[in-house]
Amino acid sequence: MSISAVKNLTSGEEYLADHFPGFPIMPGVMMVESLVQTGSWLMRYTESFTYSTVLLKEARAVRFSNFVKPGQTLRIECKIHKRDEQQYVLKCAGTVDGEPAVSARLTLEQFNLSDHQLEMANTDRRIVEQLRDHFDSIWTPITQPR
Repeated sequence: MSISAVKNLTSGEEYLADHFPGFPIMPGVMMVESLVQTGSWLMRYTESFTYSTVLLKEARAVRFSNFVKPGQTLRIECKIHKRDEQQYVLKCAGTVDGEPAVSARLTLEQFNLSDHQLEMANTDRRIVEQLRDHFDSIWTPITQPR
């Protein structure tokens, strides 16, 4: 299973003023964050939004191949490499204009806050509800040709 996402970089993003003055580019950590967020949506969808929280546990084999400048689009693809009950290992890559920009093997961990504090069960339910609503507003299913 896989997911595709896009990140349109605009000149209005605050961090670009400091990274770098006169040559604004998306910081590498933000490129990796884009991969993490994409992978998180894949996990949530795959698990039918069972968990309220997805966190980055490990980023390995991170490679930066290209800049992302304002006005450009980072196209992201994440595929499930392996998974168990709490963790997924994903292979993710981002391209700009068809050229590689970033890639990584990410380990993401999922859990509910109530796993650690029982009184957080209502919070888990609210978070999951908000995530489902948000996903429904941004997700476009791809129809398979017949």
